[in-house]
Order: sequence, then structure tokens, then C-alpha cells
Amino acid sequence: MRTFHSVLANNLVANVTNFTVWFAITFWVFLETHSVFATGMIAGIYLVLTAGFGIWLGSIVDHNSKKSAMLGSSVVSAAFYAISLVLLLMEPQGAFANPYGPYLWSFILTVMLGVIAGNLRPIALPTLVTILIPEKRRDRANGLVGMVTGIGFLTTSVISGFLVAYTGMLGVLMLALLTTLLAILHLSLIRIDEGRGEPTADAPKEPKRVDIAGTVRVIAAVPGLFALIFFACFNNFLGGVFMALLDAYGLSLVSVEVWGLLFGAISTAFILSGLIISRTGLGRNPIRTLLLVNVITWSVCCVFTIQPSIWLLAAGCFIWMLLGPYAEAAEHTTLQKVVPLERQGRVFGFAQSVEQAASPVTAFLIGPLTQFVVIPFMTDGAGADAIGGWFGTGPDRGIALVFTVAGLIGLLVTVLAFNSSHYRQLSAAYAKGKTDDEDTGGAAMTNSA
Repeated sequence: MRTFHSVLANNLVANVTNFTVWFAITFWVFLETHSVFATGMIAGIYLVLTAGFGIWLGSIVDHNSKKSAMLGSSVVSAAFYAISLVLLLMEPQGAFANPYGPYLWSFILTVMLGVIAGNLRPIALPTLVTILIPEKRRDRANGLVGMVTGIGFLTTSVISGFLVAYTGMLGVLMLALLTTLLAILHLSLIRIDEGRGEPTADAPKEPKRVDIAGTVRVIAAVPGLFALIFFACFNNFLGGVFMALLDAYGLSLVSVEVWGLLFGAISTAFILSGLIISRTGLGRNPIRTLLLVNVITWSVCCVFTIQPSIWLLAAGCFIWMLLGPYAEAAEHTTLQKVVPLERQGRVFGFAQSVEQAASPVTAFLIGPLTQFVVIPFMTDGAGADAIGGWFGTGPDRGIALVFTVAGLIGLLVTVLAFNSSHYRQLSAAYAKGKTDDEDTGGAAMTNSA
């Protein structure tokens, strides 16, 4: 377990770095331009790049040492952060104040490419869980992975809020370069025995290519697995609303420093959730756990912006973050059991691409739609006249209305999924799925430690 914990710690540093840059660029652009359109576009760029690169990154994970893949990820991130720092220092007068200016968007794209390079790590890490952890304990290990993500969010929001407030993007990029280099140095010193990932002597060697068709065949062979991926895809379609609007809504209620501190405090829910999962697991049927979590989270989404209250927003976000790791751990645990190890990188990458493919549509549409349609609708339009007396009026209430509608749609789809044949098929496939030999798993853990 020492090796697994060391990799988790290294991923924590990388996560904090990349999350900090991502949060900071969103905060900074909103404060520089005061444009919801711009923050929506940033979310869309992130999601387009995530969807576009997911399958390719998964192929890199399958065809290379997991350690080498993660090291390469950090090296590429460091290179893009260095280029971004140069662009920042060479900024023409007033170039960052124009939300439609080419120099601003060149800078944003370069920064986001550094963040996207880090997306290889969340693909590689679940495959290492398969290699290092026995099957019966993987749900708990996935809970620890979720906890690391939560710690990243907790520290990220605080760091990015204060860095943007007092140093702008200069302090953010300098810190990102330093911590990324430290992560590279630390990971290079960790020894990881990946012997379980090696093919047997009589197994045919696969060509080192993306092989989308082969990955699709592997997924199609498991009844209901495509349905699980597309269900997560639909959730992310609605989740694009959060990426595009949550920061803008929070910053409409409090200052950037307060929002950063509050988001950090709320993110303790991720840590609490990860600890609980690592102790109790996910139950006998992770797919059922996944759907139950979605019922609760979308119900909360219906009401957490019903009134312009920072405390109501904080409570809703806390519940959302408390249950989020359950959904992610449930999906990872299912894929780790029903997908062969030698294909897991590509399947995780394929899932990342497909699940994120819908979110850019939402993020690109929701920013302009909210800015130019919903906000006027709730400021001096028909919506303000119809429900403004109790719901409130103004730009922040327009954003709030979008969250409420997204919650209602998500709840309806989750109820339908609970009653579908795909849910029953995948539950049955998981229950009788082929598991790894426990002795082999324990030996791998012992050897890697």
C-alpha cells in the first residue's frame, strides 16, 4: 500500500496545481471582463479539449508504463504553463480587458492546454488501482481517490481565490510551475511494480494505436455498459451548467476572497465522502448506489438557488460534493471489474471523452443563453413579472433559474434510468463479472510496496 499512497500523494500535488490554474483563470477572466459569456466559453474550451483528447490519452496509458505516462503528463503541463507565463508578461496594454480579444483567448487556450495535459492522470490512476489493489477492496481504494480529489478542490479554491485577488495570474502561473516540477521529481523516485499489467507470453500483442473500434467492442460485450457511459454523458450535459455558471453566481453574492474560502470549506465534503467510502465501500451493487446518489443530487439542484442566499447555495454545494465521489467511485469500480486490465486505459479514456462530449454543448450554449435570454427574462421580462415576486429578479436570479430547470430535468432522467432494463442488465453483469485472483492482487501489492 505504500506505493499506492505515494502515487495518491503525487496525484494530489498535480490535482491541486491543475485545479488551481483552472479555477484561477475562470475567476480572473470574470473579474477582468465581468462577462458570463467569457466564463461560459472557458468551461466550453475545457470540456471540448477533455472530450477530444480522452481516447488518445487512454491509449497512451494502455501502451506505456503508467508511471511514464503520468510523468509525461506533468512535463507537458509545465511546458504550457511556462509559455503562458511568457504571454502574460508580454501582454499588450489593455488586451485582457476585452472579453472578445484574440490575445486574451490565446492566453486562455495556452493555459487550458496545460490543465488538459493533466487529464491523463485520472485515466491512469484507476488502472493502477486495478494493478495494485485486490478486487474486493477496490471500491474503498476508489474512495481514497475521491478523497484526494476533494482535498484538491478544498485547497484549490482557497489558493486560487487569494492568488487572483492579490497577485493575479502571475502568482498562479509561478506557483503552478514550481509545484509541477516538484511533482515530476517526486514521481520519478517512486518505484511501481506494474507486472500485473503485462500481457501473458501467449497473448497476442496489440498494435500501439488508439483502436476505437476495439474499445467499442469491449464495451458492447458488457450488457448495459454503454448505457452507464451515456447516462454519465447526460449528467455531464446538465453538469455543463455548473461549470459555466456556478462561479459567476457565487461571485454575484460574495467577493472573490470569500467565495474562495467558502468553496474551500464546502470542499471538505469531498474528504468526508472519501473517508466514508474507504471505510464502508459502496455496497453490493455500485450501479444502484450511483443512481441513488443522482436522485439526491438533482433534487438538491432544484432548490439550492431557489432564493438568493449564500448559505442555501453553500448547503446545496456541500451535499453535491459529499455525494459526487460516490458516483465516480461507483463507475470506476464497475469498469475495473467488467473490463480487462489491458483495455482499461482506453475504456476510461473513451468514457471520459463520451461523458464530456455533451458538456461543451451546454457550456457554449448556456453562457450566451443565460447572458442574452434568461437574465433579461428575469430582470425586466416575462419571468420577472410571473415569478419575480417570490423568486427574485435580476441577473443572479436568471442564473438561479437555469440551475432549477437543470435539476428538474436531471431528476426525471435518473428516475427513468432506475426503471430501465439497462440498469438491471449491468447490475447482473457486475454481480457475475470475472474478478481478479485475490492472491495475485495481494502479491502485487506486496511486491510494489
